[in-house]
Amino acid sequence: MAKLPENAADYNDDRPCGKVTVAMRFLSLQSHVAYGYVGNRAATFPLQRLGHEVWAVNTVEFSNHTGYGAWRGRTAPAEQVADIVHGIEALGLLPKCDALLTGYVGDAALGDVVLETARKVRAANPKAIWCCDPVLGDTDTGIYVKAGIDSFFRDRALPAADLITPNHFELEHLTGRTVATLDDALQATRSLLKGPRLALVTSLRRADGNSEQIEMLAVTADAAWRIVTPLIGFEIMPNGTGDTVAALFTAHWLENGDIASALGKAASSIFAVLEATAAMGERELQLVAAQDCLVSPPRRFVPERL
Repeated sequence: MAKLPENAADYNDDRPCGKVTVAMRFLSLQSHVAYGYVGNRAATFPLQRLGHEVWAVNTVEFSNHTGYGAWRGRTAPAEQVADIVHGIEALGLLPKCDALLTGYVGDAALGDVVLETARKVRAANPKAIWCCDPVLGDTDTGIYVKAGIDSFFRDRALPAADLITPNHFELEHLTGRTVATLDDALQATRSLLKGPRLALVTSLRRADGNSEQIEMLAVTADAAWRIVTPLIGFEIMPNGTGDTVAALFTAHWLENGDIASALGKAASSIFAVLEATAAMGERELQLVAAQDCLVSPPRRFVPERL
């Protein structure tokens, strides 16, 4: 038997290593990339850094995100994703699930799996919420998903979700409206609240706004909050910011139901990460390097109630 070091008691004592708790548990059906931070890679670590547990189920396995123009890998078959969810269910874990996160859907066939997963989670825990990020594209890329994905989100997923998180481009595409003013944004967002109780517009650049700023909106049927942060200049804007914001906002909102607080915390954290990413001259979000900013961002932005 190996000899224990003289100070072996230091390794065997009963002192706690701080407060060890798992605040919440998230089931996350999103994309996965080996390199970079989008989808589950952009959501899982930030949630873990906040102290939460994440059960990540990957809807695609790619070498990198499609913004590079070339990638390797494949979309996960719908049967495989459903089987993995079934395995989690078989362990009796779904009653412990506090939230379902869904994002990039690589194939329309996965739509039924997403909806069935939401049904299972809610049946097991009626208090669980579904945050649906309708990933379709962005202003600088246009649509980057397969045909049929937009109609899946518009007609089936969004009406069934609790929280939806479109970006500016997705808001316009899903509503068929041009969003040029704050009033346009509020009207378009509320037109999607025919099932969801809350919408978070993860980026908004209004024609009548400050070109050096970017906004986020949190909107309910009868209230709205706006938060403004400086627009950081990137030659190529990092992908995955919306995925990270959706995860952060959901976690903070679940903590105490305070929409304004959740918006302020999520916006402050993602701004700090983007600031660090720009300072390091990187194209991919520097979530690991700037991880402390996820918990304690150095600059705090305060939402305005509209």
